Amino acid sequence: MAATNHSLTNGNGMQVRILAYGAVVQSLTAPDRHGAYADVVLGYDSIDAYASGQAYLGAIVGRYANRIGGARFELDGNRYSLPANDGPNTLHGGFRGFDKVVWTMKPGPAGRSVRLTYVSPEGEQGFPGDVTIRVTYTLTDEDELRIDYDATTDRATPLNLSNHAYFNLAGHGAGDILGHELELLADAYTPVDSNLIPTGELRDVTGTPFDFRTPTAIGARVDDDDQQLAFGQGYDHNFVLRKSAGGLELAARVFEPGSGRVLEVLTTEPGVQFYTGNHLHGLPGKHGASYGRRGGFCLETQHFPDSPNRPGFPDTILRPGETYASTTVYRFAVR
Repeated sequence: MAATNHSLTNGNGMQVRILAYGAVVQSLTAPDRHGAYADVVLGYDSIDAYASGQAYLGAIVGRYANRIGGARFELDGNRYSLPANDGPNTLHGGFRGFDKVVWTMKPGPAGRSVRLTYVSPEGEQGFPGDVTIRVTYTLTDEDELRIDYDATTDRATPLNLSNHAYFNLAGHGAGDILGHELELLADAYTPVDSNLIPTGELRDVTGTPFDFRTPTAIGARVDDDDQQLAFGQGYDHNFVLRKSAGGLELAARVFEPGSGRVLEVLTTEPGVQFYTGNHLHGLPGKHGASYGRRGGFCLETQHFPDSPNRPGFPDTILRPGETYASTTVYRFAVR
């Protein structure tokens, strides 16, 4: 029988549990400044809950992470229609994205890594091409969860993969994340319209609630009268990362003062979607927890939303003979 879950453990006692369903990160334990471990990702107890849930807790999302406006795109002279599962848009691949499929799981040596594979067939949720996706989770002795993505296709197709983990560094179910201090290495963000689709502009964060270039409490400006309140009920925006040649670089740092836990996010991707759990409203979570509004934050490394319809954005088209390759690292420490 194929494996349905696998636990990774490093030499420091940190543990991560991965599910074959949705390639989900179900739990991740990290120490506080006193050495006490807590699970810092939101999740469910059962597969049934993941199957029926709509919050994408801990899952790999695709074929296209984030939104494609109007649930359509044109590619090589052909128009493709997709399922509209987010108002008029396609969100995270449609009604049955990669978060709702069972991946083939192959554990690596010494309990430190696991590789998950999924073959997305031609026409799945309207997307062209047979695409083979591989996601490898590795837990290092530096308290890093490393996620390596690679994919190939037999036909040109948009592809944008991300992990949709919700973090609360005080512990899952410990209340809201508004006191967490966020630093984002981004000088611009992509403003959106009322359907949360980017307008195409790269807007300077200076003087806006989107300026996290110095550490700032997430709640300090979350309800200011700007984009994040009018359209997203909080932050739900793509930030344009300040990167050089596309290598693995620091994108964000989050500090939770009560526990002392620090999360650093490194990625090869050009953007990151910062989301403040605006639509969590008493969601029943694992171990009897209830996840209220803003009970977790996401830092979803990605290419920009709606890129198939935005020629000025970085390209997201994977073609035959090419290999999609992306890496994101979630590094934990204490202060």
